[in-house]
Amino acid sequence: MLSKNRITLITSLKQKKYRIQHQMFVVEGIKTINEFLNSSYNLEHLYTVKQFASVVENKQTVINEKELKKISFLKNTNSALALFKMQLPSVIDNTKLIVALDNVRDPGNLGTIIRLCDWFGVTDLVCNTETVDCYNPKVVQATMGSLTRVDVHYVALEKYLSELNSIPVYGTFMTGDNVYTTPLDATKGILVLGNEANGISEQIEAKVTQKISIPKFGAIQKTESLNVAMATSIVLSEFKRKTIAP
Repeated sequence: MLSKNRITLITSLKQKKYRIQHQMFVVEGIKTINEFLNSSYNLEHLYTVKQFASVVENKQTVINEKELKKISFLKNTNSALALFKMQLPSVIDNTKLIVALDNVRDPGNLGTIIRLCDWFGVTDLVCNTETVDCYNPKVVQATMGSLTRVDVHYVALEKYLSELNSIPVYGTFMTGDNVYTTPLDATKGILVLGNEANGISEQIEAKVTQKISIPKFGAIQKTESLNVAMATSIVLSEFKRKTIAP
């Protein structure tokens, strides 16, 4: 049975300040929980309507559907909810292709971008401090487990980009060079994407060494812009295409 204090603790983790205070975050759904169980993340506790054979007894509590609904952040509960401990930030590997985000605020977008990094083999995602928290429950849910394979770093982005030496910094803009015809270093560089409404800020734009753009092909061309996650998928695909021998 869940105590009131435990329910209060779990539901408080919807807010970033309590996640930081307790150094814990919520993962829901059997598939995603198993991804985290099989990763370097440490389980704090599992709450489930059906016991997990892979989890020791003192780390899990079997509850009923009614109790699960009290602690779940989903409209439709998914039979299990787990608390995992946050990880300490790792060292950014600047010798590879890195994706950087400037003020991306939508949890669904960040979660999808983390999945895209995982898909395209990008292991480091660098975010400025105004970007949504990667441990936000909606972000974790949207990653579908990819958060276990992509290191997300929160940094003073302008300072970080200023300290790079001889590393190309690509930025996505409406008026940049055509990404399909621009020479791209697919092995090392920083790919910067901006806020959903305002794009890349002026401070970060000043650090960009190559502006790139996804050209419009529609006859009418009235679409103002692409969703930031959609743009990430197109540009990363083009970067990775450069690594394939003809």
